[in-house]
Amino acid sequence: MSIQLIASTTFGLESVVKRECQALGFQNINVSDGKVEFTGNEDDIVKANLWLRCAGRVWIKMGSFTAITFTELFDKTKALPWGDWIPQDGKFTVVGKSVKSTLFSVPDCQAIVKKAVVEKLKDKYKTDWFDETGASYTIQVGILKDMVTLAIDSSGSGLHMRGYRANALDAPLKESIASAMVQLSYWRKDRILLDPFCGSGTIPIEAAMLARNIAPGLQRKFASEEWERIGKERWKKVRAAAYQAIDYDVTPQIYGSDIDPAAIVLAKENAEKAGVDDCITFEVKPSHEITLPGKYGVVITNPPYGERIGELKEVEEMYRALGATMKEDSTWSTYLITSMEYFETLFGRKADKKRKLFNGRIKTDYYQFEGAKPPRT
Repeated sequence: MSIQLIASTTFGLESVVKRECQALGFQNINVSDGKVEFTGNEDDIVKANLWLRCAGRVWIKMGSFTAITFTELFDKTKALPWGDWIPQDGKFTVVGKSVKSTLFSVPDCQAIVKKAVVEKLKDKYKTDWFDETGASYTIQVGILKDMVTLAIDSSGSGLHMRGYRANALDAPLKESIASAMVQLSYWRKDRILLDPFCGSGTIPIEAAMLARNIAPGLQRKFASEEWERIGKERWKKVRAAAYQAIDYDVTPQIYGSDIDPAAIVLAKENAEKAGVDDCITFEVKPSHEITLPGKYGVVITNPPYGERIGELKEVEEMYRALGATMKEDSTWSTYLITSMEYFETLFGRKADKKRKLFNGRIKTDYYQFEGAKPPRT
């Protein structure tokens, strides 16, 4: 029997996650705001967690229904097959959110759902007492315009937490956003990539992992690794296949630079943890001193936004200097994320494409300036 799955996404990245799901061979893919739904089996739960680069979490969808009273919420929640996933010793918590709905009190909704699931499990296991000594399960009750969706989190911590970045500098870019920036660009592993504001190295590292076909979840743990229904052997098998899929013969030309020496030390450590330190050249350098290493390269970067007091003038000069550098070679393309609404004026060129993205809580635009395409070989 197929399982309904949901890959949650940052707003603006739904199309990228949809493409990733298609590439992984998932079926019945449907996209809506902030999520991509698809069907699969237990192997696909593992595969989605290990391989989705730009999703937030992978959820097992238990059911959807309308509810405008607590009685409806209780009865319809209890009717779902919770015992298919949660064993007798399983411990579970309920998280929630409610938007534009009659049932607006999230704590009350959480309590009702918790009670309904407990009652269902009592019926299933013929007991009034649960030890809760086994694996953990997080149930989410999400209510949007009176439509309730109930799902179990198979990921645990967010999928952007790859495991290679133990420490990050202030205002880091999520790994999932960095990977999406690379995937939305025209960069390919045979072209040069440069990040002149690389910070702790997230964009260069994500690009190198893509080039080498390294599954982003290889170095971390997931909530569903402890689940009886999936089992550790299944995880071991899918992980082994992911290790086999790594292409160590690929050594892309990737460069990262930053004005902060501490950032570069951190970037080198992170790249080593990710297994791509031989793919990236990091150096301490202010952005106005960068030179373009070769032809038909791609700049992908997350510069400062000038949102801190006293930074604005300095950031405006950075943007002007970057624009001047990029004008020197029309074969180069630039992909850049910023919240500054008049960025194009400073850069000196109107973007070929622009898309809205959220970097954390900051509303930003992803500007795309296309250079000349490399000649076909």
